[in-house]
Amino acid sequence: MKRSRSILCVLGVVFGLALAGVPTSAQQPAPATGTEQQQKKLQGPEVETIEETNARLRALAGAAAPAAEYRLGPGDLIKITVFDVPDLSPQLRIDPGGRISLPLIPEAIEAAGLTPEQLSTKIGELLRARGLVSHPQVSVLVIERTSQPITVIGAVVRPLVYQTPRPATLLEALSAAGGLADTAGNQVTITRRMPDGSTRQTTVDLRDLIDRADPAANIVLHGGEVVSVPRAGIVYVVGAVSRPGGFVIQNENQQLTVLKALALAGGTKENARPDQAVIIRRDGGASQETPIDIKKILARKAADVPLHANDILFIPDSAGRKALARAGEAALSMITGIAILRGAR
Repeated sequence: MKRSRSILCVLGVVFGLALAGVPTSAQQPAPATGTEQQQKKLQGPEVETIEETNARLRALAGAAAPAAEYRLGPGDLIKITVFDVPDLSPQLRIDPGGRISLPLIPEAIEAAGLTPEQLSTKIGELLRARGLVSHPQVSVLVIERTSQPITVIGAVVRPLVYQTPRPATLLEALSAAGGLADTAGNQVTITRRMPDGSTRQTTVDLRDLIDRADPAANIVLHGGEVVSVPRAGIVYVVGAVSRPGGFVIQNENQQLTVLKALALAGGTKENARPDQAVIIRRDGGASQETPIDIKKILARKAADVPLHANDILFIPDSAGRKALARAGEAALSMITGIAILRGAR
């Protein structure tokens, strides 16, 4: 029992230093007293399921202030109604140049970039100026919006082309796509096409968008943007651990090691055999098993081991010695249907 608690204490210290960016070989503060060691327990970082993350995403999308009114663009189908003048009340599509043509008005009318209300006012002024209608009452209704789609792709539940009646926020676009997929990383890239034909990319950290609810990260999308959520790798920790699961590698620059992964899993159970742990790495159809002694890593008699995407860290219990001969088979069966967990940031 004492040995197990000591391992948990050391693991907690090592993981804390790893997150802080301090090398584990750096000088450490004086060790805790025996009483403090007995009271201290490993508390891994907070984690949540993808369902919990998406629930917060949807709540933030609903609470966000609505974006500006929709602006018309080429390809939009609109219905113009001039009260009591049926001949001036057509249904038409805005041409590729962003213009429309009305009976009895010789010049084309610039519609792209205007809100429906602004176009109504503009048509009314033209009718009055030409003496066609003395007191025109004009309304413009958007029948079909095709000019400003927002495309959402990558690690989302339902990739889609999002047609919105007005500019949408990034949270609204992600919510419309069903939220993040299990394998979503921690960044989202927004690609915009500029008037000169070039493209511009903006990267948003999902920690700022969802966890910190930073309004500056909730970018307004006016249409034509491509929102891409890159996929991240997953490392699985199964066996005799407190919180088995698949843990998302948040971005390509993050290095997840055995000790970090074990801390995310809440540490080992009392009946664990960390000295008989195995890393299972799948390469195509084949699996490679690498024995690893976590006790030696904790005692600094062995280096911490980096993990790759899709690795499985399997820690058997004291009753599972027979399973060691087929560790890969046992670990693969454990990850079926396992919860995918994301670190609360």
